[in-house]
Amino acid sequence: SSKTFWTTTGMFPQELIIGFPKCVKISKVSIQCYLVRTLRIERSTSEDPVGFEQCIEKDLQHREGQLQMEEFPLPEFQATYLRFIIKSAFDHFVSVHRVMAEGM
Repeated sequence: SSKTFWTTTGMFPQELIIGFPKCVKISKVSIQCYLVRTLRIERSTSEDPVGFEQCIEKDLQHREGQLQMEEFPLPEFQATYLRFIIKSAFDHFVSVHRVMAEGM
């Protein structure tokens, strides 16, 4: 829902884990967030959310008063879980409004 979002509690790093019903192939991940400075995306192919490996880490541009919309084209890889780690921010609190994974 565009009316809901996830917000941090003020300390960093913070993480958000998204699980899929089974292992899927992903070609692109998109995120809409606010005030995120450094974001790392990791994946796991385990049945449980363990054994994560880093896929990408990026410093995002600050957009005063606007959502940050970032796309991460990734070589097709498999994942059962995606972990989004917000390592740092432009303020004490940040929000994540939408996460999308494209693939099969």
